[in-house]
Amino acid sequence: MKQNSLLIGLLAVLLVVAYIVLQKPGEQSLSDERTGTLVEIDSLKVDRIEIKTNTLDLTLEKKGVDWFVSKPLQSRADQNNVANLIHQSKNLGVKSIVSTNPEKHSLFTVDSTGTTVKMYESGAERVAFIVGKPSSSFSETYVRKVQSNDVALVGGGLGYIYNRALREWRDKNIAAVPQENIREVKYQYGDTTFILAFKDSVWMIGRDSTDASSVQALLRNLSTVLADDFIDTLLTPQPKISAQISYNDIQLRFAFSKPAGKYFVQSSASPQWFVMEQWRAQQLLKRKKELVKARS
Repeated sequence: MKQNSLLIGLLAVLLVVAYIVLQKPGEQSLSDERTGTLVEIDSLKVDRIEIKTNTLDLTLEKKGVDWFVSKPLQSRADQNNVANLIHQSKNLGVKSIVSTNPEKHSLFTVDSTGTTVKMYESGAERVAFIVGKPSSSFSETYVRKVQSNDVALVGGGLGYIYNRALREWRDKNIAAVPQENIREVKYQYGDTTFILAFKDSVWMIGRDSTDASSVQALLRNLSTVLADDFIDTLLTPQPKISAQISYNDIQLRFAFSKPAGKYFVQSSASPQWFVMEQWRAQQLLKRKKELVKARS
């Protein structure tokens, strides 16, 4: 009996020790009572957002119904990413308060090393909070309001929403045309040109019939042309254009950069140069033989 009691006692001690070891010091929940949403904002009234990380000082501003990057440069913003940020901020559900000790802010990365977010409504600052590190499960995140010492544990791994690179906040659309509106596509490779045209309910290249699946795939890709990155410095010398695609009053110019192993792309709608990966460019840069129906 004594031996059984000793074994039970030893097991209990081991369980306690295991629990302590598995818990990261200072990350245990202090209270489960202060729950609800961390911030209160009106999604429709938010008109300015400032995000500061160790590598980026970003300002987003709403002009009319659209969002734009105004710092560190001027650019149209990725509307979906901004909308997602506002939605997630409005729904920061507090699961618990893990600390009220300011000396532990660095432990949760809710000090100057975290991501500071300020949101404005009608030009006035509405809320400011710091997004810290994820929890050990990576399914939650530590967040603190700037004017409070309370470190909250909120649901969701939020780092990717607030810590995007500058290029992810910018609009990567080079061209956007409803697919059903495209009725003619002109290709030019140096002195070689050909036109893909919709005639009498079928797509033709001159007198040659085309492969329907290849043409439809091309039209889908032409309807939404996306960049992978941006070129914001002056290109000298000017890139040598190797291919041009014209459709719906848009002309896309392509120049292949051997050092980068990528394409530089410019639209007639803007002086901005974009970077496009080879695989993406190859979805657009089709040769006549790739579109014409194979002869049986």
